[in-house]
Amino acid sequence: MNPISVLVTASGAPGTAALLRALRMNGERSVRLVGTDMSPLAVGRHFCDAFFVVPRGSDPGFAETIQGIAERERVDAVLPQSSFDLLALAEARPRLEALGIAVLVARPEAIRSANDKASMYALLERIGVRAPAWRRVTGGRALRDAAQELGYPDRPVCFKPVFSSGSRGFRILDPTVDRAKQLLEERPGSVAMRLTEALDVLPDEGGPELLVMELAEGRERTIDGIAREGKILLGHPKTREAMRAGLAMYFETLDDANLMDVADTIVGELRLDHFFNIQLVGDAVIEVNPRISTVVYQEDVNLPYLGVKHALGETSDEALAAAAARIRPTRRALRFFDQVEWDEIRRGDSTVS
Repeated sequence: MNPISVLVTASGAPGTAALLRALRMNGERSVRLVGTDMSPLAVGRHFCDAFFVVPRGSDPGFAETIQGIAERERVDAVLPQSSFDLLALAEARPRLEALGIAVLVARPEAIRSANDKASMYALLERIGVRAPAWRRVTGGRALRDAAQELGYPDRPVCFKPVFSSGSRGFRILDPTVDRAKQLLEERPGSVAMRLTEALDVLPDEGGPELLVMELAEGRERTIDGIAREGKILLGHPKTREAMRAGLAMYFETLDDANLMDVADTIVGELRLDHFFNIQLVGDAVIEVNPRISTVVYQEDVNLPYLGVKHALGETSDEALAAAAARIRPTRRALRFFDQVEWDEIRRGDSTVS
């Protein structure tokens, strides 16, 4: 098969190394990898064939910068990893596709709905999918009122920014939290705090919009897959366990028809395209991510590569369904820390590794 080039955004994300390895070791063809990230220390710099520092996804010049890189590097497909990159790329998708560049993103309307967590919860309620009880607020005073309406202090509640990704800004409000234990025994970065502590740092009124929620409890599970026009072509559930700094480190693939039914309903309502990830805690859906997430790889089911091939029109819906049938519920994944080393030499204003 002819070689292809794939541009991977947010190539400093935690799953980047495994994703790039899967794209490169596909068993069919040579894949040239172009990484972008807003940090020059992104690991993609070391694992890609070319790497570029770009503005953050919310920057007005982000999509134009990606387009320029894609044209210069003769990229065949753009694969975004960050929720913050999605909307700009979705809005630029028509002009990129006119240049012959596939962009693995859903429609702008679907991304707006998914990225606005409060709007997504309202949509879930409307279509009959269980979501946590929630309130949309701004300011500390409204946060306090919403938390009390949801049961605080008799039971813990949680909150996060309406627009967030990767557990950023997520906090649990728990009146029983042991501050001495947090200080002396736990690593920095605990997500549990008392309501009074949150009110100390938030303005009484105004500030960023917050989503205040009941604290969903139970086993964490996700459904990952590839969709086209709201139809799941390849999908499977998995657990999400061994949390560390907001990231799951251990996963077990599941065979669960009920979870797939939940995914079918959500994907169909949003008319999602390409990669998706739906996250549940217990029986409540807490996140809908219209992008690729952590993948449990299998020697005969390479989800990222299959998604790229499908976007390029090189594989059929039926072939993806056949791949889904091969997914083994015995499959496990364990993430771990690794590192790279290099010598950095400065030549004038440039840096050479």
